[in-house]
Amino acid sequence: MAPRLRRLSYLRRRTNRDTRMQQNRPRILHLGFEDPQRPAAGGGSMRTHEISRRLANEFDITIVCARYRGCRQRVEDGVRYVHIGVPAGYFGSLISYFACIPWALWRYDSDLVVEEFSAPVSSIAVPWLTRRPVLGVVQWLFAAEKSKQYHMPFCLVERIGLSSHRRLIAVSEDLADELRVRNPAAVVSVIGNGLSETAFEPRSHPRRNIVYLGRMEIAQKGLDMLVTAYARIAPKIAQDLVFGGDGPDRGTLEQLVVDLGIIDRVHFAGWVSSVDRFDWLASADFVAMPSRNESFGLVAAEALAVQTPVVAFDIPSLRALVGDDVGIVVPPFDIDRYALAMYELAMDPARRARLGAAGPTKVMMLRWDTVAQRQGDIYREVIASRSTDPSPDAQNRSESLRSAPSTN
Repeated sequence: MAPRLRRLSYLRRRTNRDTRMQQNRPRILHLGFEDPQRPAAGGGSMRTHEISRRLANEFDITIVCARYRGCRQRVEDGVRYVHIGVPAGYFGSLISYFACIPWALWRYDSDLVVEEFSAPVSSIAVPWLTRRPVLGVVQWLFAAEKSKQYHMPFCLVERIGLSSHRRLIAVSEDLADELRVRNPAAVVSVIGNGLSETAFEPRSHPRRNIVYLGRMEIAQKGLDMLVTAYARIAPKIAQDLVFGGDGPDRGTLEQLVVDLGIIDRVHFAGWVSSVDRFDWLASADFVAMPSRNESFGLVAAEALAVQTPVVAFDIPSLRALVGDDVGIVVPPFDIDRYALAMYELAMDPARRARLGAAGPTKVMMLRWDTVAQRQGDIYREVIASRSTDPSPDAQNRSESLRSAPSTN
């Protein structure tokens, strides 16, 4: 009986200790806009989840996303997902999400707020909406492109929002350099994207076709150029063109395929799950990535990890991953040269094998565990900097946050 009582006493003490640890975790309110379970969700939301789930034992993380039809509040991999706004289509949910951010800041207490820059305005100056420390995470600056696309002054909002931040994370050196120029007062750290260990597992899929994986959007992703380039070489090669993903411009692309007379050679596979994406990329002869701009190029990194070469334009951020050693780099937005590059690679299996074999080494240093550790270090640094703020208001706020219960 005595050993059993001691065992029960030990379990009770451990449970109480674990409960105290859970309650004492610093609270992170991450304004992330996009739920990774939302149809057509991009790589940004996947990055947020991969990092957050690895930090969930140390931090109490709540991710605030735009509401969409069928969404549900949940805890996934230790990370809490909540939704704000109204499910009124993509743009309706986007506008209502930004409008509801002040309410979210009031509703969900935290020790740190993370503002994920989101289209079309990037930032709505969250540091000016709260007294809590704010960290901006920038995967891309959206306003210039979206201003041209929708003829609205998004650049002005982005300029104001960016100027409000004093601590930023950029996913590439190119982006970090731009942030430092546009906001010299901000401290900018570079933390790229990562890859799971699954990406490097051996695969032996038969390879065929040219594939694109990502959001179906013309303005950023350049898919109109890809379809046009492919139409010029389709009669000369055996590979079909297969699109994986979904997005607002899928209907426009389908119509372009019809107009160019290649409907029997281009296929739309729809959304590819995170479970299947590496096998899907590994079954391609090569990946086409015709982006007009990219924040990092996660799909390119994933393709290289599974030994699939990439054809891309020579643009900032992406050029750090894709070079002549692992793919073909084409002068920006030259459709004729892009078509020629795809034709040459489609007709040369030995070259594809050589370029593919060099891919894993190129991206071997990209690991989500390392990325999460570095971002967690910055969380701790920013939270700790608050406690050293000598102002009485900052000290009182810090004490109240430490003593407040976790939000469930």
